[in-house]
Amino acid sequence: MKLQVLGCHGGELPTCRSTCFLVDDVLALDAGALTGTLSLEQLCKVDDILVGHSHFDHVKDLPLLADLVIGRRDKPVTIHASRECARALRENMFNNALWPDFTRIPTRAKPVLAIKTFRAGSTFQVGPYTVRSVPVSHPVESCAFIISDGKSSLAMSGDTGPTDKLWKALNATKNLKALLLEASFPNSLQALADISGHLTPATVGSELRKFDRNGAQVMLYHLKPAFIPQLKKELAPLPVNVLELGETFQF
Repeated sequence: MKLQVLGCHGGELPTCRSTCFLVDDVLALDAGALTGTLSLEQLCKVDDILVGHSHFDHVKDLPLLADLVIGRRDKPVTIHASRECARALRENMFNNALWPDFTRIPTRAKPVLAIKTFRAGSTFQVGPYTVRSVPVSHPVESCAFIISDGKSSLAMSGDTGPTDKLWKALNATKNLKALLLEASFPNSLQALADISGHLTPATVGSELRKFDRNGAQVMLYHLKPAFIPQLKKELAPLPVNVLELGETFQF
């Protein structure tokens, strides 16, 4: 699997982009940096988007993507979302008030977007990939994803605070090559991280003690732009890598 880092921050500034990764040019993990990063030709190749939860920084490019690829694809882009997340997208985004309902445009039979729901905790197929969803700890329904192409596996934590289900699932995963793990706030804002369902360097360290890595890389994303220097300093002692925009990995 080829992994491209389109966005790896927990917010946006001129040098920061919200969460978005691209697998093998066709599968997006979250949609925080699709339209600001990819060319129109590249956007038209994206067939599926896995959305971990409904918060704006993870779904914000979905409306603009629909507007850009309309009339340029033979089939809809499929958004895979948990039931709660799908409901939020339909009621609050594609509702013909905030944005046109591109799940029915240009026609209901051939829309630009299709929202396909899954039950949090279920395993399902997305093209050639087997995807296991794992509920994690966040104020809204949020899922981690473990993605396998039959040869290797890649995991993405989604937005989460301390959790046990994810580590149990990861420890049982064969051929896990990498974990994309969130880290949002510095240790001085631990109380805020706990309330908002995020990790700090301190809780990243304690969570990793639950993980049987077996050689898997741990790559951190979702750093809040206002705290990046402080976060990198506090994360430095940990056996992790902090992701940077534009990086590409082959697993």
